[in-house]
Amino acid sequence: MKYHLSISERTFHFKQPAGTSRGVYRTRQSYFISLVSNVEDEVKGIGECATLPDLSCDAVPDYKQILQEACLAFEEDGTIDYEQLRPYPSILFGLETALAQWNAHGSWALFDTPFGRGEEGIVINGLVWMGSFDEMYARINEKMEQGFRCVKLKVGAIDFEKELELVKFIRSNFSKSDIEIRLDANGGFTVDNALSRLERLAVYDIHSIEQPINQHRWKEMAKLCKDSPIPIALDEELIGVNLLNQKEILLDSISPAYIILKPSLHGGMHGTEEWISLAKERKIGSWMTSALESNVGLNAIAQWAAKVYGPKIIFPQGLGTGQLFTDNIPSPLEIKGDQLWFSSMNNGGL
Repeated sequence: MKYHLSISERTFHFKQPAGTSRGVYRTRQSYFISLVSNVEDEVKGIGECATLPDLSCDAVPDYKQILQEACLAFEEDGTIDYEQLRPYPSILFGLETALAQWNAHGSWALFDTPFGRGEEGIVINGLVWMGSFDEMYARINEKMEQGFRCVKLKVGAIDFEKELELVKFIRSNFSKSDIEIRLDANGGFTVDNALSRLERLAVYDIHSIEQPINQHRWKEMAKLCKDSPIPIALDEELIGVNLLNQKEILLDSISPAYIILKPSLHGGMHGTEEWISLAKERKIGSWMTSALESNVGLNAIAQWAAKVYGPKIIFPQGLGTGQLFTDNIPSPLEIKGDQLWFSSMNNGGL
């Protein structure tokens, strides 16, 4: 069977600037690959390939050329060269998504799961982006009013005392059993102040904190994981660790409580499955989250999470970013309360 892949580009615009410790994103550039076969009844699969500047390991100047070469190689035999593409997780993820949709006869339900059949939702966290104190305060209120039972706060961008005040505000209104608090520091703490800050945060019953210090400080991170009163999750630390033996060494060296998996950053579907398997062997927890993809990528991550973690996902995943753009792609996903649902009645597509 012959396959043909075409590439298109699209720029998405954030409703509000997305503040991270790496800077502020106002737009998001994505490449979309469309897969068809030469059979009479053509079935189309679409995948999103997108990097984040200053974060993705494959955010390279010749990205489009590498993407084109990967598509040409796929057209030759219809298979994905996982070993060759390990350094390019976002390209892997795009190809895997397009092929999964093609195999699903063009359906946005990429895999046969209760979620993909619209029978159950996926519990997600309510994400509170970095901003001024007043902005974050308003966003926290909004998430709680929407019914989220797990709230994730981006910290490390404003004064730490103000961030403590925000956490205290949540706990003064909701107990640990009512609202789970997750924090994401994006490497915003220093080696010198991280432990003292974690100790001050711990009194508010924090579920976990992602990446308290910058990546590539394995010795310091391992000690922090051992001494911290709050369970530590690795996120950025996993970026660029693409080989299987490298993953094993990282997990054995640092021993985190959790790892946070973003397919477009951490090896595509194939790579994240490796991470999950290695983590389970070491009794390390994990969950899936998106990395500012459009609804094409978000749907693929949700469908994948439903396959590898389901059925009945009650551990909150980080899949609620599909409402960030003013010009997003129509999607079959819908947020109801604190759950993400898939409906085949809602048509998505470019």
